Amino acid sequence: MAAAPTYSIQATSRIGNQPQPIADVALNSRSLSFASQFQTISLRSLCATRKLHPQGASALVRAEISSDTMEVDVSLSPRVNSVKPSKTVAITDQATALVQAGVPVIRLAAGEPDFDTPTPIAEAGINAIREGFTRYTPNAGTLELRTAICHKLKEENGISYTPDQILVSNGAKQSILQAVLAVCSPGDEVIIPAPFWVSYPEMARLADANPVILPTSISENFLLDPKVLESSLTEKSRLLILCSPSNPTGSVYPRKLLEQITEIVAKHPRLLVMSDEIYEHIIYAPATHTSFASLPGMWDRTLTVNGFSKAFAMTGWRLGYLAGPKNFVSACGKIQSQSTSGAGSISQKAAVAALGLGYAGGEAVADMVKAFRERRDVLVKSFGELEGVKISEPQGAFYLFLDFSSYYGSEVDGFGVINGSEALCRYLLDKAQVALVPGDAFGDDTCIRISYAESLPTLQSAVERIKSALVALSPAVAV
Repeated sequence: MAAAPTYSIQATSRIGNQPQPIADVALNSRSLSFASQFQTISLRSLCATRKLHPQGASALVRAEISSDTMEVDVSLSPRVNSVKPSKTVAITDQATALVQAGVPVIRLAAGEPDFDTPTPIAEAGINAIREGFTRYTPNAGTLELRTAICHKLKEENGISYTPDQILVSNGAKQSILQAVLAVCSPGDEVIIPAPFWVSYPEMARLADANPVILPTSISENFLLDPKVLESSLTEKSRLLILCSPSNPTGSVYPRKLLEQITEIVAKHPRLLVMSDEIYEHIIYAPATHTSFASLPGMWDRTLTVNGFSKAFAMTGWRLGYLAGPKNFVSACGKIQSQSTSGAGSISQKAAVAALGLGYAGGEAVADMVKAFRERRDVLVKSFGELEGVKISEPQGAFYLFLDFSSYYGSEVDGFGVINGSEALCRYLLDKAQVALVPGDAFGDDTCIRISYAESLPTLQSAVERIKSALVALSPAVAV
């Protein structure tokens, strides 16, 4: 549709012999129709609304049709421009598109369990629909669910909360973002150990805070060195983000190391800790999970984030929660009330059923964890046979974060040089038809992330494809 011509209208009032401007109005042809280029209109209503002189007022209206089309300002806010898109989402979407186009891609990029939601949870959601539990819930979540979460945190994590210290949201990702927005001021520093979940730094930028990335080493199982933390803290340090078990490494922080970190945190009154515990139930003995808020002196400064997506295979139900001191949780609730409002009523009923399955999710979750462990063991053994690949065996979650940097520098006919993790992942998608996530998305370009949230036969097929594709490469660095 062609742009409407623009009319510039100027109305004047004559007081004595001098014309006085009383209105300058811009209209287009969709709001006003002209019989000719020049028109005279009554200003009675205009005078009344503008409180202008009604006596002796006359209007001279001039309409000019502009042939120039005004360009729309399509610029974006600097805040949004500072944020990078999620590579895990982008690669997953790309792989899905290839599959839909008939390309037999094995998708190992997304952090999503391949299991169906356990039947008792699904049935609770179905019953909620049948019983008409389909209306808005309180912004913070139903009292029934928040009470169940309090019970879970007390029994499983050793942390005491009341329902008004719990905020249920549309996924743990929303819980994390709202917490960062609530506690960070422009210029504050958010301390993030690398490798990190892709969204942490971008959430800091959305809050006009500065992400401070602390490197870790594969030789130390990607665990934060307390000395590195201590030397990096400043007066601007506001939030330390810890994720255990970790995405993308599967590393689990032992209690002793966490206690060393608490000693450093306690020296900085402004420093809060966000403990992302979304993978807490997907853990492999002898590793054990410790909630940071349960450690001495840490309850008042810890924001604990958890949810139902990973352990209960409820990714599509979109439900997570935040637990912490009431003033912080209330602030997050205020943000939520002006954005999404409360989480879905049906999902909340299903979540109550999930928490009713028993300690740590009961048998349903234990069976999934057993399968994840079997897959991990097979992959660790298989990739351990590859020359030049370094492995830190994951103690939790369902990811391998493998160091393939010895293959960087290789040149492949028809493809080019493998100059980093992104190039290697593109090569493997092209030649092996396996979708993986480059480590640079997680702050470590030496590695790539492989999700083993797929069936064992599918994973074994992926390994064979990857091995075949790597034949054309040779480790460029001696290991």
